[in-house]
Amino acid sequence: MDSQPKRKPNAREIAARIRSEIAAGTFGPGDRLPGARTYAKKLGVALMTVQNAYTQLQEEGLVEGIAGSGTYVRDPAPGEQGPREAAQRLTELQAEVARVSTELAGLVERVKQLEAVVGPTEGESGA
Repeated sequence: MDSQPKRKPNAREIAARIRSEIAAGTFGPGDRLPGARTYAKKLGVALMTVQNAYTQLQEEGLVEGIAGSGTYVRDPAPGEQGPREAAQRLTELQAEVARVSTELAGLVERVKQLEAVVGPTEGESGA
């Protein structure tokens, strides 16, 4: 039996999960997302957390909220990129940003190591 309680997902993680489901075709154009209250209860998070996730997806252009009805995957206009393709591209972009961030952190560490060996460059103070 696990003594550690499971960590509850934050809004960003919930949005990523739904974005992945849109990208995979689990939710298609015109499909209604789970009701925010029901989904919050299922995940064990505050209603506001799910609402924030849905807002993030709305700002990305993947879903639209219809007052009194729910949140739906957008049905693209003719010639417009569909939500599935947009979600796939966003997911790929996030992976690329994570990869670049990791590489950048490694480069920063290497520069610090080089500076420690070389010492301050001309014009820099030892402060």
